[in-house]
This record gives sequence, structure tokens and C-alpha cells, in this order.
Amino acid sequence: MITENGIVTRANPSIAWIKTIRSGACESCTSKDSCETAGSQKEMTVTVKNTLNVEKGDNVVIGLETRPILFITFLLYVFPIILLTIGALIGDSLAPSLNMDPSIVSMISGFSFFGLSFYIIRKKNNSLSKKEEYKPFLVRKKSQVIPANCTIP
Repeated sequence: MITENGIVTRANPSIAWIKTIRSGACESCTSKDSCETAGSQKEMTVTVKNTLNVEKGDNVVIGLETRPILFITFLLYVFPIILLTIGALIGDSLAPSLNMDPSIVSMISGFSFFGLSFYIIRKKNNSLSKKEEYKPFLVRKKSQVIPANCTIP
């Protein structure tokens, strides 16, 4: 599980808005510049279900399961290449029966399947975005530690 520390900026009984600072996990990611949640800012706000009854100002830990992230990574990076290759192989095998140049038919078929992969990803995204396992969640409230030499007014 991937976890991140954050501070509750707003909360109601059903939803909490958590402000987090992009961590080392984001910094080492090759897709950090194109990531919708990361952007170019160090801070980001995440909405989660308020399962721990957190309030504004609470320090929390949010989490995201690793398995769904691996599936999404496969879907975005590997799946289009697989369909591109399948399309190219189909085009290459169909070219002789069409009396056409195998390279051209292979290219057209490969790019068609590549485009089809993005259509499939788009449709899959709509269904995955509704599933709870693909959303971040509250792991726990962190206790606020007050330094020994600090006095509270």
C-alpha cells in the first residue's frame, strides 16, 4: 500500500479534503510531469470518504492500494503496445490476400489497433473511476505531537 501524510483542510460527515505534499514516490515517478494529480505544484488536494470522522486541521495518513495502480500502469503503458503489435501482425498476414504491400497494411492495421486501445482505455477509465479500490482512503489519524518546550495559549 502506498501511503501519504496530509492535513485535513475541509471536512463534512461524508467527505474530507486532504492537502498533501508530493513525496519522494512522486518525485521518482517517470510520469510525474504528465500526472493530473501532481502537476507542477508540490501541494495537492485529495478528496476521500470521511470514514474516521476527521475534522479540519487533523493530521492524517491516506492510502492507495498497490494492485489497482499496477493494473492502471499496465493498461496505460503495455496494453496499447500489445494492440499495436497484434494489429501489425494481422495487417502483415492480410496483405497478401489483399494484394497490397505488407508494410503499408501492417502500418495501417497497427495504428488502427493502437487507436482502438485508447478508446478501450477511455471506456475502462469510466468504469474504474467508480470503483472504491481505485480511490484513496483514510488510513488513520495521526496524533499531534507538541514539543516539550512549547506552551499552548
